Amino acid sequence: MPNAQEDLCMSLRRFCVRSVGFVSVLVALSAPAEAQVTPGIRAGISVDPDQFYVGGHVETGALVDRLHFRPNVEVGFGDNVTVLALNFEFVYRFQSRRPWHIYAGAGPAVNLLNFDGGGDNTEAGFNILFGAEHRQGLFFELKVGASHSPDLKFGVGYAFH
Repeated sequence: MPNAQEDLCMSLRRFCVRSVGFVSVLVALSAPAEAQVTPGIRAGISVDPDQFYVGGHVETGALVDRLHFRPNVEVGFGDNVTVLALNFEFVYRFQSRRPWHIYAGAGPAVNLLNFDGGGDNTEAGFNILFGAEHRQGLFFELKVGASHSPDLKFGVGYAFH
């Protein structure tokens, strides 16, 4: 019978395999939408569950006007649960001539939860987000979750332009 440490390793391995598969599919599906696809990385903290998270995203060029598709994967650790969030978000970039621009967006999420005491659960959620991004790629983002997404997330990241 496997011990708790082996169970955790197996769960993290499953999360990693799912994440790599998800990002691969996103890149494959995003490329036809627009020739320019921008990858990025992110990290931050969330409230309820209280976690530290890391992740990555890809962003398509403008689909319509200044509306972009920016799916992302975030893995959260802490509060006796590991959360793999698959977020299918759209962002609208407000026009700006300054080095910083503001954006807002929203989208559905699929949250895969693995509890430290054992057990997995999959829940649907929804995110509303606001952010500011510098022309060179640094960004700050605030997400408000609805349904089964974390209540609040504050993140910082970098988009590789």
